[in-house]
This record gives sequence, C-alpha cells and structure tokens, in this order.
Amino acid sequence: MAYSTGKSAVITGAGSGIGRALAQQLNREGCALFLGDVDTGGLAETVASLEHKDAPVVQQQVDVSDKAAVDRWAATIAEQQLAVDIVVNNAGVAYSARVDECNYDDVQWLMGVNFWGVVHGTMAFLPLLKAAPQGHLVNISSIFGMIGVPTQSAYNAAKFAVRGYTEALRMEMAGSNVHICCVHPGGVGTNIARRSRGGPADVSADEKAALFDQHVRTSAESAAAQIIAAVAKRKPRLILGPDAKFINLLSRLFPVSYPRFMPGLGKVGRDEPA
Repeated sequence: MAYSTGKSAVITGAGSGIGRALAQQLNREGCALFLGDVDTGGLAETVASLEHKDAPVVQQQVDVSDKAAVDRWAATIAEQQLAVDIVVNNAGVAYSARVDECNYDDVQWLMGVNFWGVVHGTMAFLPLLKAAPQGHLVNISSIFGMIGVPTQSAYNAAKFAVRGYTEALRMEMAGSNVHICCVHPGGVGTNIARRSRGGPADVSADEKAALFDQHVRTSAESAAAQIIAAVAKRKPRLILGPDAKFINLLSRLFPVSYPRFMPGLGKVGRDEPA
C-alpha cells in the first residue's frame, strides 16, 4: 500500500505539468484530491485523465494570487473534512525580461502567483495540516531559487523568496506533526514556457516552448514521483533533476563565480530568450 493511500491532498496548478502528474499518481494510489487551477479547461482535462474513478476528486477554479479566493477554497474544504494530509503549492508562471526593461505589471503578476500564491496556500491550509495525524506541506521553488539568471530577475526573486519562506517555516514547525519540504526543480517538461510573458516580441509561444524543451531533463511524471517519495520519506528539501543537482553543487562550491562554469548563462541578454 502506498503512503498516500487513504489520505487527502490539495494541489494548486493542477491543470497541467507537475500538478497534473501529481494528481494522476496520487489518484492511482487512492488519495482523495482537491485540485485547483485558474485554467478550468486544463483542470477538467486533469480530472478526466484520472484512472481511479472511485477515489474522491473535487476541482475548484482558483487564482492563487487572490488571498480571499484561496481562503474561501480552504474554508469550503474544511466544511467537508477536519484535516488535510498533503498540500502542494505548485502553481507557477514565468516572465523573461532584463531588469531595465521589465514591465512592472508583469513582475507583479509573477510575484502574485509564484510567491504570494505560496504564502496564501500555506497560511490557508496550515490549520488543516495541523489537524492531520501527519501533515505535509510541499512548496515548489526552483533551481532558480539558488542561482541568479539574466532576464529571470522576477522569477529568481519569487523562487528565492519561496525558499527562504519555506525554510523559516520548516524551523518553526520542527517537532510538530507538520513536515515541510521545499522542492527545487531543474528543467521539467511543463507548459510554463509556452504560457510565459516577456521575451523577444518576434518569438511565438511554440518557439518559446521549443527553446525551453532543449533544457528539459526531467518529465513531469518523474518529478511527481520524486515529490511523492519525498513526502513519504519526510525530506526537508528535494533537488529535482540531474541539472538541478549539478547547478546546486556549483552554487555551493562557487557562490559568486558559478556563471563561469555554466556556458551560455552570461550570454542570455537583450535579444536572447532565457
């Protein structure tokens, strides 16, 4: 029997990518699901793809950048059950631009989803996790939460913030029944690049996706399996993917000079998409 069998999980960003893969695997293991995403079409496709039709699934359109919406979602779930076993703050977006060319509204949009979405989800669902025999909170940062990358200042800022926020929370929850895990994926096969903002105006969504795919080292399904295994083993941190492990090592050995060991990193600039 899998660790998640008979448990319940909340997943944001469940309409595609890692969120969908997590839903599919947890559903196969007999875990009840509460799935949220701003994209109702993608969310419906995720639900339709689930194999274990007898396992409970509830879907909810929710914009994680909207605190009131996330609070209402958590309150609705609390009306149905006293506790939740697993919460994965997975929803994320991307924006590429040099700092001196950033659009403030786009930066605010990214921070609203990638950082505040994690804060909103954490604060709204922490009471339900505390009420579980063993609660698990998983916040998705990025390997870009460990290194800076040209044209990714907003994304870096959000993911560094998620890392710091989650690590502080982990220390606060030490000795409690709530396990905290921060996940740092490298290149994972998702739709984040296709749906991103910014970058050269003459590059289409398909071209963005093709450029991103060149850096993919881990499938969404493999990422989900590793995250679920990290939950079962109560890991405090998960460096996800061979590229992320390599970059993490470089950043630890060479905290200032790591760009010298990463060909192309310093060349990402005005006319070259990240």
